[in-house]
Amino acid sequence: MKALQMNSKAGLSEIEAEFIAKNLLIEVPILTPNHTNDDVFNLFKDYTDVVGLPVVESGNPIGLINRNIFMDGMAKPFHRDLFNRKSCIAFMDKSPLVVPEDMSIQELSFRVVNSGRKTLNDGFIITNNDGEYLGVGTGEDLVKVVTNLQAEKNRLVMESINYASVIQKSFLRSSKEDLAACLKDFYMHWEPRDKVGGDYYVCKKFDDGFFFALIDCTGHGVPGAFMTLIMASFIDHILLEDNRHDPAGALAIMNKKVKTALGQMEDVNPLMPEESRFAKLISKDGSDDGMDAAFFWVSLTDKKITYAGAKTPIFYIGENDEEVSVVDPDRKGVGYVDTPYDFSWTNKEILITQGMSVYLTTDGIIDQIGGPKNIAFGKKRYSNILLEHHAKPMLEQEEILMNAFYEYQGKQKRRDDVSLMGFRL
Repeated sequence: MKALQMNSKAGLSEIEAEFIAKNLLIEVPILTPNHTNDDVFNLFKDYTDVVGLPVVESGNPIGLINRNIFMDGMAKPFHRDLFNRKSCIAFMDKSPLVVPEDMSIQELSFRVVNSGRKTLNDGFIITNNDGEYLGVGTGEDLVKVVTNLQAEKNRLVMESINYASVIQKSFLRSSKEDLAACLKDFYMHWEPRDKVGGDYYVCKKFDDGFFFALIDCTGHGVPGAFMTLIMASFIDHILLEDNRHDPAGALAIMNKKVKTALGQMEDVNPLMPEESRFAKLISKDGSDDGMDAAFFWVSLTDKKITYAGAKTPIFYIGENDEEVSVVDPDRKGVGYVDTPYDFSWTNKEILITQGMSVYLTTDGIIDQIGGPKNIAFGKKRYSNILLEHHAKPMLEQEEILMNAFYEYQGKQKRRDDVSLMGFRL
């Protein structure tokens, strides 16, 4: 049997195409209807590793004799006296699984599973494309190859995801550098739930200030990461058109670009009542993707923040404040089917005061289930931590906040990507 070559340079399709039923073929003694059960008994005695013996007539397989069934049958009182000289077809399975040599391992595994436990125990017969007998395969060998093949496929997928993670992080590098150039006291915590994620952030430095966006795309993992690449491309084009001073206008342009690119602006239909408890719009191709986001422009000349939010609020605390202020976002996400193509978000201004602390977070931290009651972390808990520690350096605040989050999460499964930012002006 051909062994699976681990660490292959081939892709998934090449590996699947390479391994076919013929790779499992083993040669065993062949029986014909002219052989007696005494012949079968002696062959099983001589070939102790053989699970099943094929019965072939005129080059075509007609059955398979399982070792255990045969031996159990012949062990019964008087059975050897009765059946020894009779044709071996007496103990033959007349309908074994017969597969062509070029059948894929994937298809073969489906056929074996569908044929039941019998085939895993007895094995199967392999023929050429003309139906002529070539050899047999065993369920044990099939399980080994499927396991190794799956491990190899998983390795290739993980290699791809790891490389995708490198690419995604490289997209964030320039934003991280611009943040460091614009701010002396800040943190930017980006923690995908999986290797790659659907959260993304952008910072662009200009002579008169800086633009920042925190984005939470639909999904997480690979689907979310694909969405972040789309959003990153769109933001670059939007900011080149000098929309940095108008975050709400930038969100509106982004909305049109996303809806157009994903085909989510026309031919939408509500789900039938029996399909969903609540009515929901979907595009004709079944997609409903987009993002929640906070866009803001920090003007160094006017000493103000212009903020627009798509379901993502902004929090701030003045140096001497005794409570956290929250600027609520508009309750429409960007690009989704139920967001109108011409929807307008609202710019809101925050005057910058000496020592003010500003915070943003995606909903990954807010919605995380945990604690003794297994409820969401929540905005109140998040705000209380900010208020208690806002006077400390930002990096210290980040550590305190994330430690509180990890402790609260406990053994609960992580629900989403977690991204949060804090800075002092």
